[in-house]
Amino acid sequence: MISNQILQSTIEGLKGIARIDLCVLDAEGKVLASTFKEQEDFEGVVAPFIDSPADSQVIRGHQFFKVYDETQLEYILVANGGSDDVYMVGKISAFQIQNLLVAYKERFDKDNFVKNLLLDNLLLVDIYNRAKKLHIPTDVKRVVFIIETVREKENNVMESVRAMFGAKSRDFITAVDEKNVIVVKELLLSDTYEELVKIAKTMRDTLSGEGIKGVHIAYGTIVGEIKDVSRSYKEAKMALDVGRIFFEDRDIIAYNSLGIGRLIYQLPIPLCKMFIREIFDGRSPDDFDEETLATINKFFENSLNVSETSRQLYIHRNTLVYRLDKLQKSTGLDLRVFEDAITFKIALMVVKYMKYMETIDY
Repeated sequence: MISNQILQSTIEGLKGIARIDLCVLDAEGKVLASTFKEQEDFEGVVAPFIDSPADSQVIRGHQFFKVYDETQLEYILVANGGSDDVYMVGKISAFQIQNLLVAYKERFDKDNFVKNLLLDNLLLVDIYNRAKKLHIPTDVKRVVFIIETVREKENNVMESVRAMFGAKSRDFITAVDEKNVIVVKELLLSDTYEELVKIAKTMRDTLSGEGIKGVHIAYGTIVGEIKDVSRSYKEAKMALDVGRIFFEDRDIIAYNSLGIGRLIYQLPIPLCKMFIREIFDGRSPDDFDEETLATINKFFENSLNVSETSRQLYIHRNTLVYRLDKLQKSTGLDLRVFEDAITFKIALMVVKYMKYMETIDY
């Protein structure tokens, strides 16, 4: 469970203090980590030591110690020397590795619990029983962030995020797929959605500063009970998808800022097609030429203000009116009328949604 790199770092640190060489073996005598200058072959003596009832033994001038994961033998620790001082250092080192096993197992159990919590794989009673067993508070404010990068399996994202929040934080950093890193962030009672924006910006800026490209961050709503964490995760996941469709220019997107895009995202495709067919008589609202589409989008950006739109497009007001009249004749919708403008705007979003769904259709 503990990586060889962690084992190596641990025994190097112990050697630096005690000035005694150490070696960690698996149950078959294979070396996992060592500070010995010359590699020694312990395979021949490990099997008899494992079979013996003793937890420690001096063999060939070395102190051997058994390290257990509960009742399961996990490692053999070898200390170079047979003196009482070496025995004491070996016992301390074995105890340290034993504690590492406990810590990593607890971390694994918590990670496993959080993953199942996010995916809604737990019964309500199991959520609270396991949270109590793992000493996880159940009634604090939390929110789920999802961090997505351009490349899949961006190995250093997880470690960067963990370093960002610190080892002593009560936040959970995990992943349920190969694309995204998930942060279940514990909040203070006084934290508001403004604080979430600051947290998201900090994560984005830190990762970008480390050379990680194309960072997109989405987050759900704040929840007050651990059972609702999965809801915040689903919201963050939807925010990521909806943002990808309707808000390409944003690298941070909140579930509560999705607006009408959230409703359109949940519409069945057949209903979308029926809507477009009925409104535009079989045509698509994005079939217009680029000039017309640019005019429409700018008109919407300026809240249907003719004067401001014509100014920003560097055209005469009458030219804009002419274009709007021409659009009205071809579609039957007058964008200067609020109801018609809403219909056209929704239609554009529906078409965008349908095209996106076509790209991910298997």
